[in-house]
Amino acid sequence: MDFGFGAGDDVFRGEARAWLGARDGGDGGRAWERELGGGGWIGLGWRDGGAYGGRRASLTRQVVWAEEYARARAPGRAGHIGENLLAPTLVAHGSEEQKQRYLPAVARGEELWCQGYSEPGAGSDLASVRTAAVRDGRTYRVTGQKIWTSLAQDADWCFVLARSGAGTVRHHGLSFLLVPMDQPGRVDVRPIRQMTGTSEFNEVFFDGAVARDVVGGEGNGWRVAVGLLALERGVSTLVQQIGFARELKEVVRVALAEGGAGDPVVRGRLVRLWAELHVMRANALRTLGTSGADPGGPSVAKLLWGGWHRRLGELAVQVRGAAATVGPYDWDEERPYALDPLQRLFLSSRADTIYGGSDEIQRNIIAERVLGLPREPR
Repeated sequence: MDFGFGAGDDVFRGEARAWLGARDGGDGGRAWERELGGGGWIGLGWRDGGAYGGRRASLTRQVVWAEEYARARAPGRAGHIGENLLAPTLVAHGSEEQKQRYLPAVARGEELWCQGYSEPGAGSDLASVRTAAVRDGRTYRVTGQKIWTSLAQDADWCFVLARSGAGTVRHHGLSFLLVPMDQPGRVDVRPIRQMTGTSEFNEVFFDGAVARDVVGGEGNGWRVAVGLLALERGVSTLVQQIGFARELKEVVRVALAEGGAGDPVVRGRLVRLWAELHVMRANALRTLGTSGADPGGPSVAKLLWGGWHRRLGELAVQVRGAAATVGPYDWDEERPYALDPLQRLFLSSRADTIYGGSDEIQRNIIAERVLGLPREPR
């Protein structure tokens, strides 16, 4: 079965891992970001990025770089939130002073960011945020809770959507603030243990945290936040699909090795997943660079890949039968909860139809903004 997404560059992968092992000193994410920044590989897609440390590349070259990076299985990016979400947002909505202050540090790989959007009562319904930002002279005091915050435990800064207008509701009175994370007693990060045994996400509690910069002006946070959400899909979707192809290839290998491929139902599901993956790639290429002109495009892409990846996770355990219930190691105190890659795929992919905007929210967006159907009562 030809997956058509490239086999990967084991030489580059080995060099990258060896570099990390020799130099990172325990902070591999930061060290690797600084290495990329020193080589000029951060900020390729920033509009006018050359003035702030980035290196402007055409959309085609951005795709080539991102896909080759993924094929090589180079280290995961600790700085992708700052580079791909915060930076384009500042370029579009930030003041010149804000661009000069924050963008060069991102381009050099020196400062890491996290995203403070979701709250316990405002996940997919972002307009329901209750975190408050109260003006205190030339600064703001931020108080509230964010949840499912990726990389918060390592981040230097967090861009936070907070309610700065007293008594406002929904998307009115929101502001987009830049909050330093190193504020002992005012910013508390608590990792969330997932059923995979890992803690990629965090709760973040703000108790009078100081923020000096608001992007786009006070009360204009909704416009800034919605523009940022469109950036979460794009070149990264094509990169993501390379990882998907690698996972599908492994599921096929296991199915052939352990006899699961002898079941015609399993064979049919494998072929369907293969075909759907290529359809997703074609759709991603079709919509690349058109997010503003295609209001339903990001939602369609999220529906496609979220459901696809979840089905792949289910098939990953089905092809192994009863063996999928057994861990890779004998139990011991040092490794009380161990998973192999396919077990981790099954468990982690259960969340794919929820985070980043649940399937229900994505269907509402398509219904209301594309098909023109009546808005859902609130």
